[in-house]
Amino acid sequence: MKKILSKLTKALCFCLSAAVGIIGFAGIYEQANIPDKIYIPQGNEISIKSVFPLKTDNIGAKLPTDLVSKSGNFLNMNLMTFANTKVKDVNVEIVERKLLIPSGKPFGIKMFTDGVVVVGMSNIYTKDGMVNPAKDAGLKTGDIITAINGQKILLNEQVEKVISNNGNKPVHIDFIRNGEKNSLNISPALSHDDNSYKIGIWVRDSSAGIGTLTYINPDDNTFGGLGHGVCDIDTEQIMPLYSGEIADVVITGVKKGTAGSPGELKGMFLSQNNCGNVKQNCETGVYGEISKKFTQNSALPIAFNNEIHTGKAKILTTVSGSEPNEYDVIIEKVSNSNSTKNMIVKVTDPELLEKSGGIVQGMSGSPIIQDGKLIGAVTHVFVNDPTRGYGIFIENMLNSQNEDKSDKTAA
Repeated sequence: MKKILSKLTKALCFCLSAAVGIIGFAGIYEQANIPDKIYIPQGNEISIKSVFPLKTDNIGAKLPTDLVSKSGNFLNMNLMTFANTKVKDVNVEIVERKLLIPSGKPFGIKMFTDGVVVVGMSNIYTKDGMVNPAKDAGLKTGDIITAINGQKILLNEQVEKVISNNGNKPVHIDFIRNGEKNSLNISPALSHDDNSYKIGIWVRDSSAGIGTLTYINPDDNTFGGLGHGVCDIDTEQIMPLYSGEIADVVITGVKKGTAGSPGELKGMFLSQNNCGNVKQNCETGVYGEISKKFTQNSALPIAFNNEIHTGKAKILTTVSGSEPNEYDVIIEKVSNSNSTKNMIVKVTDPELLEKSGGIVQGMSGSPIIQDGKLIGAVTHVFVNDPTRGYGIFIENMLNSQNEDKSDKTAA
């Protein structure tokens, strides 16, 4: 009898330990997957999607009517498991639901940097052998040169001209590294090849490419696209924007994606005339103003992060010509733990799989539609599985665009 009781006691302890472990895991899991801030459309009930049942200690199952009836109201919710283990505090804001025009059209992007990006180092052949003054002084690949001897630098040619004209005197370099301003002095070396003074760097002042327009805001003709920033091809860092333009593009072909080899949209700029200006290049995309009317779809309401779920959806994208088509996808996973990789998207549409193999380079920015709402944009393809890729929440793109506007003040 004692042996039986001992076994039952051990079994009970094990079950209790397992239950505690599950509750603890539930809290940690939901902390990562529930956003810190939730937006509730005016007049709607709160909806928090969670894998495990949650409760809150300060309100009942529904938000008070007087709270949800007016945009701009706030509420702090303390979310807990049903075992009273705290998960996290969530800020709830009542807002009006924005309407945006989903696009899916291809567009060309031409950007000029604010300063020039150091993309490589190059040794200089001198009478004393090979040297690299820039590297020896501490300049690194990825640094952004903003001024030389007090002169603002925007073009590659300026770097060569200022250094060459300075002769053998040290040049004072102002640059940005990891967002921080720095400066140093570099003594140029006389090149034996062309008898000119150099410091031993390769720089880049511009970039151009093709992407997909995600949305147009009909209220002010602003746009968002790509779902990720434009990065320098060599340094893989987001290019600092000085000015930029977008232009009409026609897709002329598709390099089909296969496992281990990402595909690519091939296209050409239709004209030298721009149809909009790029005002912002950041982690979540490129943003700006449209100056020319694109063929427009009907405006759709946006979905907030807490409304997006796994299951069927559609993307708008262009794999031929200049007009988008609608294709079937499945949202396999939804996560709030990253600012850009919020969804895993799987292409299921037979036509798109036949044409492109799934997601290819150039589709970045393709809008994702679910339940009649614009929920986000395609951003990246999985290299080893081109049928799958990442997507970003539309709310995250809008927040980035709005943050940029709020940073500007009149002077």
